[in-house]
Amino acid sequence: MKILIVNNTQIPAAKYGGTERMIWWLGKELNSLGHHISYLVAGGSSCPFAKVLVYDPAVDINLQVPDDVDLVHFHFQVTGFTKKPYLINVHDNPGFGRQLNQNSVFVSANQASRYGGDTFVHHGLDPDDYHKPDLSKKRIHTHFLAKAAWKVKNVKGAIDVATQSGNKLIVLGGTRLNLKMGLRFTPNLNVRFKGMVNNDVKSTVLNSSKALLFPVLWHEPFGLAIIESLYFGCPVLGTPYGSLPELVPAEVGLLSNSISTLTNGLKAIGDFNNQLCHDYAIAHFTVKTMVQKYLLLYEQILNGQQLNTQTPTLQVANTVKYLPWVE
Repeated sequence: MKILIVNNTQIPAAKYGGTERMIWWLGKELNSLGHHISYLVAGGSSCPFAKVLVYDPAVDINLQVPDDVDLVHFHFQVTGFTKKPYLINVHDNPGFGRQLNQNSVFVSANQASRYGGDTFVHHGLDPDDYHKPDLSKKRIHTHFLAKAAWKVKNVKGAIDVATQSGNKLIVLGGTRLNLKMGLRFTPNLNVRFKGMVNNDVKSTVLNSSKALLFPVLWHEPFGLAIIESLYFGCPVLGTPYGSLPELVPAEVGLLSNSISTLTNGLKAIGDFNNQLCHDYAIAHFTVKTMVQKYLLLYEQILNGQQLNTQTPTLQVANTVKYLPWVE
């Protein structure tokens, strides 16, 4: 099958880039299965296993898709595309009143439900992109993995949980002084900030971490940081919002919007089993599993079927900016 993967950003992801990593893994695995893959992505992109075309947002998308492809897999919402069979991944939380394409694919059951959708596929990581976990390695700190400048990611909550439990925290995805979204300075010396990191640095930090602290204050669509951390044997302590309840069962983590509950959970983090966390990630969240599910959806699309019974749209308007966090 000739498949075109389309996104409006650059690949590969050198540091941060959940969507960019996902589409790279998707194309790489499809290629290994014998499919012919090409990318239509932002300028400056490169790929050793697929042809790369440059996406131009000013040009009609129908004119940018080659005639010989069988199917197009978009990773942002498009309108007016009629040239080929296609599906569209929803990686974010579109606002109330926005009508999504009927061939949208969500990234968690929770996200699909919130938009009245029927179809979702969990992300899956490529173990070859990471160091091999040493699950016997001593765990000496906790970690936060997200864009710390986004208040919905709640780095402050993660810092409080780590500090109150007597644990050090390494923040991957943020700096001590942040000016991007208002002034934020973190004087707490129990916390180390490493900024945006590549997979080598990330692997080293996660392999010596006791747990991922992920107290998000919004409905997380998926959360690649969750499965990356589990892969390295790290249990997940987070809030029960968005995808987290379906990704983090009790045997690999603890979910609560209470800082005291998560703090006590972190004090007892030794009750979790690092090997079990790793095995759970391998069993449920690898690229091979993800690709097999997409291949089933590709077959549906090529057979002229719609992926959702109705046009997806957010079912209930968000009435609060941040979900509850009990300090």
